[in-house]
Order: sequence, then C-alpha cells, then structure tokens
Amino acid sequence: MPPIPQKKDAPLPTARGIRRACSKELYRTVKRLKVYVPDDAVEEGEKLYYRKVIANLIWIHENRSNRKLLCDWWDESVRPELAELWKVDEAHLGKAFREAFGG
Repeated sequence: MPPIPQKKDAPLPTARGIRRACSKELYRTVKRLKVYVPDDAVEEGEKLYYRKVIANLIWIHENRSNRKLLCDWWDESVRPELAELWKVDEAHLGKAFREAFGG
C-alpha cells in the first residue's frame, strides 16, 4: 500500500492554476476597493501579480497555509506597483486585498 500523501508534500500548482488564482484574488480586491479600475489596468495588474508569484513560487508554496504571511509578502512586493498602476491609495488597496484574501 502506498504511503498517504501529506499536505506538505502537495505538488506545485500549475501555471494555469496560478494565473486563475491571481485573477480571482484581484477581482475580489477590486470589488472591495469600491473604485472603478479600467479593464486594461486590471489585466496589467494580473500580469504583474502573476510574475511576482512565479518569481517567488517556492516560498509561496511552502507558506501557503499562512495567509497573514502571504499578505505581508503581497504588501511588500506587489502593493506599491499595483497601487501606482491602478492609481489608488496603497493603504486602501492593502486593506481591500487582506479582506479579499483572508489575511
């Protein structure tokens, strides 16, 4: 009988899965911002977020169960550029993301 796989041994997500997760997280964030963000800016934001996640995939995967830590990473790595791209307040964007992501 093969050993029961542990949650810590979960395989890395696929590129498609990462892209869809990033898209969903930013969609939920935009809804909580209650500010209009143009569609092309949202697409650029998704690309930016996706690139950042891919660049830090191993660390993100290892800490996938710690939402607070992931939100802290997002605040440092993604929020400043995304706030500039979307022309929104950084603090408001960070709060909206934490509400949407659960961290």
